[in-house]
Amino acid sequence: MLFPVHALAHRPLTVGAVAELAGLPAVPSISDDYDAVDAEVQRRGWCWEDRLVCESFRTAEQHVLCSDSAGPFGDPDARAFLVFGELYPVNPHDENMANESWLYGLMDRWQELPGWSGRRPCTDQDCEAVLAQAAQAVTEYLGAPPERTVVSDSTVMTGPALTHRIWRTPTHALILGPTADNGPYGYLTHLQLSCTPLDCGPDLPSADDEDGLADWITAHIDW
Repeated sequence: MLFPVHALAHRPLTVGAVAELAGLPAVPSISDDYDAVDAEVQRRGWCWEDRLVCESFRTAEQHVLCSDSAGPFGDPDARAFLVFGELYPVNPHDENMANESWLYGLMDRWQELPGWSGRRPCTDQDCEAVLAQAAQAVTEYLGAPPERTVVSDSTVMTGPALTHRIWRTPTHALILGPTADNGPYGYLTHLQLSCTPLDCGPDLPSADDEDGLADWITAHIDW
């Protein structure tokens, strides 16, 4: 059964974008004062981004990157995520299925980013296609398929159940999938790739432990 989605905006994830995100913890560290971070932002061709995700960056490939540190450069303990898609799901409990139609204005902001495109309306399968393309980029970069794949809505505040995929490096977890947009409205959903230290959670659960995997994902992507 297809799950309806009001709107989807996305920009394809590339191998280069995956490499840049995964490499951030290992680059030479810089001071976390504004001038030092700003100099690195400009050197990379990034810019500051506050309209879509508070206190975030827009990369040279026009994805939105957020970190829990002042700057995501050379900090192995920092958590970071890269947003390459945004969806506005239908709330099936809304009798008129109109939901908060004013959120189309916020979706416009995402879709207007350079290189982004969108569909209105669409379904969860369109979102899965975007995630599948992104998974190919991660697999190509790491040279291996995901260690775990689970379909679960337990880490999503609203919207359809979508696929999470998990890879690990010796030090970090790379988690691809949906997560709640915790911005001022809290109703939209990011499609994102997270890079977080492995020690954010216990050992990776077995493939048949869906509840354990959901908890493991939440421990790594929620802060």
